[in-house]
Parts: sequence; C-alpha cells; structure tokens
Amino acid sequence: MTSTPRYQAPALKKGLEILELLATAERALTMSDISGALGRSVGEIFRMLQVLEEHRYIARDDDGYRLTNRLFALGMGRPPVRDLTVTAVPIMHGLAHATGQSCHLAVASGAEMVVIAGVEAPGLSGFAVRVGYRRPLHRSASGRILLAFQSPGVRDALLSEIRAAGGDPEAETLLPRLDALAVAGDSVTPSPVLDGITDLSAPILEHDAARAALTVPFVAGRTARASLEETRALLRDAVRAISGQLQPTLD
Repeated sequence: MTSTPRYQAPALKKGLEILELLATAERALTMSDISGALGRSVGEIFRMLQVLEEHRYIARDDDGYRLTNRLFALGMGRPPVRDLTVTAVPIMHGLAHATGQSCHLAVASGAEMVVIAGVEAPGLSGFAVRVGYRRPLHRSASGRILLAFQSPGVRDALLSEIRAAGGDPEAETLLPRLDALAVAGDSVTPSPVLDGITDLSAPILEHDAARAALTVPFVAGRTARASLEETRALLRDAVRAISGQLQPTLD
C-alpha cells in the first residue's frame, strides 16, 4: 500500500469528513464549527452541507447541523443485520418480561460497539440504553464480549482499530481479561457509567465467533422479577436461542 490515494474525489471526501464529524459531535454544530474542525473554508463546505441536508443525511435547526438516522437506517436494512434483529427482538422481549430488566443488542463498528436494538424493562420504571449508543469496544461489557469471542486474527484487527482511533487498549491487562471471558462464556461487571447497575453480557455466536452481544443492565430492586444469577441464566438461554435460529441461515 502507498500513502497516496490511487484516486481522488475531493467532494466525496469533504462529505464523508462532515458525516464523520457530526457522528462524533455531542451537540449540533454550526457551519463555522464544522469549518474550523475540518480546517476548511465555509465556502468549501457550504454546498456540501446543502446537498447532505437535501438527501436527509443531516438536518438543521436553530442550533446548527445534526446527523439524522438515515445512515443508521440504511445499515439496518442490510440482510445480515435485518436477519439478526428480526430473530433477536422477539427473544429479547421474552427476556425483558421474564427478568423485569431492559436489554440491548450491540455489534462491532470499527473501534466501537454500537447498539442496534433494545427492549425496555416492563413496568413504569427501568434503565435502558438507547439505540445508536456507542462506546469504545474495550470500555464496555458488550464490547469486551465482542472482542473476547473472536479468532486471534480478528481480535488483533479490532485492537488495531482501537489504536488507530486514538484509544489505548492496554493489551497487557486487556488480553488476559478477554481470555477469561471466553472461558467463562459471559460477562458480569459493574456498569462503568452508573452506580448500582451490573452489566450482564453474553455473545450471540456465528460459528464460534461473536456476531453480536446481548446485554442486560441489571438493576436490583422491587421491579426485578429474577435475581442476578437467575437473570444471568436467562440471558445465556436467550443468546443460545438466537444463535440456534441464526445458524441454519448461515450454513
């Protein structure tokens, strides 16, 4: 490979830079914000913003430009992802009903895990992770499950993605932890985001590799319909059921 791209498409490059910037922004960005962040003049990006807005990839309000869910919807429409969610969601509803907890389905996207489906806890209260939520693979229960249940080559490639994105996977401590998860078959860890929540996560397997991770952010209390250990067992049953239904379509 060479450092110089074989083909040049300046307009496409500007459009992709804008989409990637808005995807990581925590708030709406003005045209001046985008111009400054990308090191491009307002004139360079003005037309690109108009085209992206016209095609509904971005939207504008009083605060600036935001990414819409159009790219997410296009990705979700791909047959492998659609098959996964169509199979998993009914089983996730059963898991939520049996445990009184929410659950969410995550897949790897570059150096991050991204939530592609979720089911809220039954009842009037509960904790749920929104669809589209992202977090570095090595910093989440779902992400570590996705890393743990991979071949060495795929795992190394994902760790390289993390490093390329500016993350430090701290391989000397992470790799033994991943190996232990692979032996255990699932993960039980305190939530890194909120106190009082225990993340239970297990892999949905495709030929012994994790295609996705199903996670229950377990909240103890009167709304819980099962103990933590009972919920863990039900989660394992759920991922086995999803994996079993997917396998015939993959062989």
